[in-house]
Amino acid sequence: MCGISGIVKFDGSSPEKGKITRMMQRQKHRGPDDEGVFLYKSVGLGFVRLSVLELSELGRQPMFDETGDYVIVHNGEIYNYVELRKELIEKGIKFKSNSDTEVLLKMYIEYGKECLDRLNGMFAFVIFDKKNNIVFGARDRFGVKPLYYFYNKEQFIFSSEIPPILDVYGQPNKPNELAIYEYLLHNRTDQTENTFFEGVKKLQHGHCFEIKNNHLVINRWYNVADKIKKCDFDTDKYKELLIDAVKLRLRSDVPVGVCLSGGLDSSAITSIIAKELNNKEIQTFSAVYEKGERGDESDFINLYKDELANMHFITPDSSMLLSDLEHFVRIHAEPIPSTSPFAQYCVMSLAKNNVVVTIDGQGADEALAGYHYFFGFYFKELLKQAKLKRFFKEISQYWKKHKSVNGIKFLAYFLLPSFIKSKVSVFEKSYLNSDFVKRITSSGKTTIVSKLYGSKNLNDALINHFEYKLEHLLKWSDRNSMAFSLESRTPFLDYRLVEYALSMPSDYKIRNGETKYVLRQAMKGLLPEAIRKRNDKIGFETPQDEWFRTKEFQSLIVEILNSETFRNRGFINHQKAIDLYSKHLKEEVNISKEIWKWIHLELWFREFIDKS
Repeated sequence: MCGISGIVKFDGSSPEKGKITRMMQRQKHRGPDDEGVFLYKSVGLGFVRLSVLELSELGRQPMFDETGDYVIVHNGEIYNYVELRKELIEKGIKFKSNSDTEVLLKMYIEYGKECLDRLNGMFAFVIFDKKNNIVFGARDRFGVKPLYYFYNKEQFIFSSEIPPILDVYGQPNKPNELAIYEYLLHNRTDQTENTFFEGVKKLQHGHCFEIKNNHLVINRWYNVADKIKKCDFDTDKYKELLIDAVKLRLRSDVPVGVCLSGGLDSSAITSIIAKELNNKEIQTFSAVYEKGERGDESDFINLYKDELANMHFITPDSSMLLSDLEHFVRIHAEPIPSTSPFAQYCVMSLAKNNVVVTIDGQGADEALAGYHYFFGFYFKELLKQAKLKRFFKEISQYWKKHKSVNGIKFLAYFLLPSFIKSKVSVFEKSYLNSDFVKRITSSGKTTIVSKLYGSKNLNDALINHFEYKLEHLLKWSDRNSMAFSLESRTPFLDYRLVEYALSMPSDYKIRNGETKYVLRQAMKGLLPEAIRKRNDKIGFETPQDEWFRTKEFQSLIVEILNSETFRNRGFINHQKAIDLYSKHLKEEVNISKEIWKWIHLELWFREFIDKS
């Protein structure tokens, strides 16, 4: 895992080496072990390296083929590089290293962009074909590894993170108002190619680009919706694919650990490594809180204490968030609608002293309907298909196991027309400045809410979550891990596993009032039963309701809400925000998510917009 950057000039000039090195230094945390620069005519490439595979100088980048005609910068891992390397050797192709990047480069030379279909991994890379003067780049199927760019008639600038682009693109930083609207209204980020910065875009997941004759062309090379197929399903096949996905992600020349939350997904990975692969020495890293405090899952995590020898714990608190807030805002570079990623950030800070690679459970919720509101989609599907007997059975089982009517509420919401959904959301966020809302809604700019929550059935909803929702979680995981020079790997996002899961009928995901049915069945005998049968869904939550009532946070929040800059942004009615915070302090309401969105947005403006 590393940081890549580069500039391609269209005006006949050459990129300045100083700009390339400035971009590299801005993301040095992504690669503290080595660095390299390549300059040739109109193309400049920069690379900072975190050594994970092939630790010698043979893994150095930018990397060239033996002719010198091709050069690559690559961030990520090709997990099946061993198998691909063997295949290429059988075709007479020679290698000088054991690096997955060299395999990737040779695959491109041999197969062109069709090589992408053969890769099992997480990646963002750019290759310069000197002989044909072509720059080609691509991003992995689901967007685990990031790639951002700025493009105009003079130049194309790319980087693993946004700040390096801001340092050299020569433009004033302007906020993207639609992104801010989606963030405040729907808690959404990263659903399109646009970022919070006007003019700075991301290469979307499953896309590739080519620059030829000073012209940029972007194409989609992978769409999971095209991979859904009918076949026989069984839990043994799913288990086999999951175990292999975990095995592949243990390939490393440096220490590997697991981020263990106590939930079903990370626990499944931990149990596979400890029991199926017989590695009881695997290190785990967990965030825990006081008993009874929101977000605490120590009871479930401690079920592994007699089995694992190397468990590590950290307890995030409000003082830690305050002390790290400036760094947290800076490394994420875009606002985040929750403090949950801060818990992950703390876990990564713990892991950095012990390992270089972490494994976590991202992707299982999207593939196997892990979020609670997916019950609403499933109930809707059963109603639409007139499967009334099954519908009432699932409703009964849902109530029995959750003692909640939320699933019915989600069903009712999903049955509403999309224009009413939008009005409901705006009403709920009454603190928004009415002029700002009118400006966005009258502009004709569209939001993705109707696509996310207007899905016709459960599987359609899952596919839409891979399309529009998963990527912001992956972005936060990337920033949190790379802030501490760590590589984060996600077995549940092995494309074979995802395609198999999404091809399954809905009742393999939700059955008898439980989510992730196939995973629960596959983990019988491996997972502790208390975890395998748990029905709550927590994730990396924090006790932020209480945090924002502490005196130390009160002073920061009051300063922000009363500041002239906050009042003049024009997005939030500052008096309504003050009134709501006063009610939060009195425990009349719990609106910590909204409070966090306000303060993070304001701090983001001060760091990235006001200073530019």
